[in-house]
Amino acid sequence: MKADRDFIRSRLLPLESWVPPEPRPGGHAPAAVLAGLIDRPEGFSVLLTLRTAHLRSHAGQIALPGGRADPGERPWETALREAWEEVGLDPQLVDLAGLSDPFWTRTGYLITPVVGFVQPDFTLAPNPDEVADVFEVPFAFLMDAANHQSSQREFPDGSVHQVWAMPYEGRHIWGVTAMMLRELHARLYGPSPV
Repeated sequence: MKADRDFIRSRLLPLESWVPPEPRPGGHAPAAVLAGLIDRPEGFSVLLTLRTAHLRSHAGQIALPGGRADPGERPWETALREAWEEVGLDPQLVDLAGLSDPFWTRTGYLITPVVGFVQPDFTLAPNPDEVADVFEVPFAFLMDAANHQSSQREFPDGSVHQVWAMPYEGRHIWGVTAMMLRELHARLYGPSPV
């Protein structure tokens, strides 16, 4: 699959196209994540974290660095700030490429995935209060639909929903993170976005 910088940029929403979303009934807090594509000799890899087991929400899950927006922040400002706070990724090492499609969660967030190219010569300092581990997964693996597994899951409220997972070398990438990666796959390799 084609995955060079120009191709990826051409398929993403440009930063300047972002407008604050209309509020939904019940409210959704704005949030953003960084889909950091690290430029390795063998191809891009994606920076992921394992959240610590004691967090109030999504404890022990694999996630893209990110979190809730501060008042007045644009998604890329949130994503870069959160990546710095969570794993110590210097924002100067990130070349912003564009935005993927916003994702409304069942837990009350509107998450905007921000895609950026990360220079590989970084030193990370994970925040032990939030991050148990930081690792990389090949972008080609995550963008291969053959690696996307679907199942049904019953939630505490009794509702049943389709959930996605992308198991990789003993790591279980699932839930919102897997859905955002699937939507990024659709944006990059689906029909031409409008």
